[in-house]
Amino acid sequence: MSETLLEVEDLNVSFPSRSGVTHAVRNASFTLGRERLGIVGESGSGKSTTGRALLGLIPQPGLVSAKKMTFCGADLLTCGEAGWRKLRGRRMTMVMQDPKYSLNPVMKVGRQIGETCRLHLGSNAQDAQRRALAMLEAVKIRDPDRVYDLYPHQLSGGMGQRVMIAM
Repeated sequence: MSETLLEVEDLNVSFPSRSGVTHAVRNASFTLGRERLGIVGESGSGKSTTGRALLGLIPQPGLVSAKKMTFCGADLLTCGEAGWRKLRGRRMTMVMQDPKYSLNPVMKVGRQIGETCRLHLGSNAQDAQRRALAMLEAVKIRDPDRVYDLYPHQLSGGMGQRVMIAM
């Protein structure tokens, strides 16, 4: 029997403006168990907006509505900011196709991964570095010590995606 992790029913995301309403996502529905979900589509089709809605990251004046949107049984539609902080980054995240828009260009890769460890796991600097190197190894980065000290622009696209998965 498969445990449902994420359930989305009739997700809609819209952005009102002076010139009218833009419907970025219309009636998206899916159920996700332990498998991974890849959302594909043309540029502007709502892939990133769907992910941001699932993470509670739709900026104002954007509007998110759904009949149902749950993660491990928790209602994401009524999740407060404290609830989002517990979920985002540690339990759910989104890896964008092009990591150059997600990584800080003036911060070395290892420091960015370590920052995630300090924020979500309460690691000190030494533990954060150890964990960051272990995560780089886990995503099959060939020389984690070297990559730890690189800036995002020094990574290939695929390596950047693996760094985002490690984070």
